Amino acid sequence: MTAAPMIDPARFLHEHLEQASPDLLRSMLTTFINTLMSAEADAVCGADYGTRSAERTNTRNGYRHRDFDTRAGTLDVAIPKLRSGSYFPDWLLERRRRAERALTTVVATCYLLGVSTRRMEKLVDSLGITRLSKSQVSEMAKDLDAQVADFRHRPLDAGPYTFVAADALVLKVREGGRVVNVHALVATGVNADGHREILGLQVTSAEDGAGWLAFFRDLTARGLTGVALVTSDAHAGLVSAIGATLPGTTWQRCRTHYAANLMAACPKSSWPWVRALLHSVYDQPDATSVHAQFDRVLDALADKLPRVAEHLEAARTDVLAFTAFPKEVWRQIWSNNPSERLNREIRRRTDVVGIFPDRDSLIRLVGAVLAEQHDEWTEGRRYLGLDVLARCRIRPVTDSADTEEVTTETTIPALSA
Repeated sequence: MTAAPMIDPARFLHEHLEQASPDLLRSMLTTFINTLMSAEADAVCGADYGTRSAERTNTRNGYRHRDFDTRAGTLDVAIPKLRSGSYFPDWLLERRRRAERALTTVVATCYLLGVSTRRMEKLVDSLGITRLSKSQVSEMAKDLDAQVADFRHRPLDAGPYTFVAADALVLKVREGGRVVNVHALVATGVNADGHREILGLQVTSAEDGAGWLAFFRDLTARGLTGVALVTSDAHAGLVSAIGATLPGTTWQRCRTHYAANLMAACPKSSWPWVRALLHSVYDQPDATSVHAQFDRVLDALADKLPRVAEHLEAARTDVLAFTAFPKEVWRQIWSNNPSERLNREIRRRTDVVGIFPDRDSLIRLVGAVLAEQHDEWTEGRRYLGLDVLARCRIRPVTDSADTEEVTTETTIPALSA
C-alpha cells in the first residue's frame, strides 16, 4: 500500500486563502507586513521594541501610515518611525510612486489631447505607456487628484511654524487655445518638531497681491500659527500679504534675490568688489559685528557709489532681519536657497511635460511632487534642533520705563514692509 504524500504547507495555505474573504486576506497581509517592518526596525535600533538593552542605538517613535496597493486591495501599512534618522521599507514601497504616477497621467493626458503629438509619443514610449484609453487616464487622474487635494487642504496642526519661506514658479498652460504663463505659489515651513513641511500650493494667473493674499489666508485658515519670520523676495504683493495675514511677523528679504537687485543698481565694472563687501557682512560671527560691518560698507560706498549706498541703506532692516535670531539658524533663514532643491525637483518633473494641457494637470503633477518631498522630509532628520527652535521663539523686550530686559515667547519683531 502506498503511503499518503506529506502535506505541502504552501499549497495548503494557498488553497485556503483562495476560499477566504477579501477582508481576511487584507487583514492577514497587513499583519504580516507590519510584523516584518517592526522586526526590521528593531534590528536597526539594536534591540526589541520596549526592551532595555545596552546594545540599543536608537528608539522607536510611533508610526507613519502609507497605502500599499495589492491584488487583495489597498492595505494601510504602519511604517515605524525612529527618534533619529529614518526607516523606510524599500523592499516593499516605492518612495516616489505618487509623483511618477502623476507624471504618467499628465503625459498621457497631453497625448490624448493631441498636444505636441510627436514629442508626446516619444515620452509615452519611454514611460512604458501603451494603448491607454481615455477611461484609464480618467481613473488614474481621479485617484491622484483625491490624494493631492487631501494633501493641499490638510490641517496645519504641527505648529507653531517658527520659520516660513514663500516662492513662486512660472509654468506654461494651454488655456483658450493659447499658451499662457501661470504661477505656482509654494510655501514651506519648519514645524514644532524641527522638520520641514510643505505648507501649501496654489496656482494663480498672476503673481499679484490678490493671489498672495488669498494664498496666505488659506494657510492661516488651515492652522498656520506662531510664525516668527517669513523669508521671500521683495515682491510688493507678497510682502503686503504677509503683513495683512501674519501681523507681528518679521520679514526677511532673501539675500540672494537682493544681491541681484543691487547688481542692477551698480556699475558693471564695480560689481565684483561691491559683491565682496556685501558678502563680508554675512561672514561676521555675531549680530553686533554684522551691523558694524554693514555701517563700514555704507561708509566705503558713500563717496564712490552713492546710489548703491542709498540702495543698501533702504534695504538694511529687511536684509538683516535674520540677526534677531540665533546664529545657528542664519543659513537656513537668510535666503530662499534651501528651497532651491525643491524648485529643481519640480522643474525636473515639469520640464518633461513642457506645456500643461490644463491647470488640473499642473496641480496634479506639482502637488504629487510636493507630497512626496513632504514625506521625505518627515522621514528624514530634523531640519532644526528643538533647543535652537525654543531659543528662536524667545524674543527680548526692553521696558523703556525701567530699562529692564524681559523675555517672552509671544512678542515678535514687527514686519518691515
